[in-house]
Amino acid sequence: MNLPFLGPRHKKHATAALPADPESVAALLSECELLRAQAARAGVRLDDTPASLEALDQMVPRWRDDAETLPWLGNDAGLYLGTVLVRTVPGAAWRIRADGEPVLCLASGREVEVVDAGRQWAMSGVPELSQLYGEIAEI
Repeated sequence: MNLPFLGPRHKKHATAALPADPESVAALLSECELLRAQAARAGVRLDDTPASLEALDQMVPRWRDDAETLPWLGNDAGLYLGTVLVRTVPGAAWRIRADGEPVLCLASGREVEVVDAGRQWAMSGVPELSQLYGEIAEI
């Protein structure tokens, strides 16, 4: 499986692929274990709704002091944003690009790099996840 945000892979696994059906891909990308653990410690329940994105935006960003955690948490934040969009916006779905990066595809055909947005949020808090959700969901 080639998912760059999960780290390097070995050449002998080059033929491994993500599940073919969109529901399995969505389930795999929705795990976001690190983000869910951080949120739970802060008392934030991640229920895959837009309201949970607002709660994430209000969390104290203690992870910014941990250089090892920061990029992983950013990936999870982007995947979680995408998860909420897939579950709440008609026609939204994941697509895995040839380079292995997941992108969110909207019914309009527009692709959104939610993982990059999650990384920016984790590093600086801007843009807010709930704000991004509102902008993307309206398109």
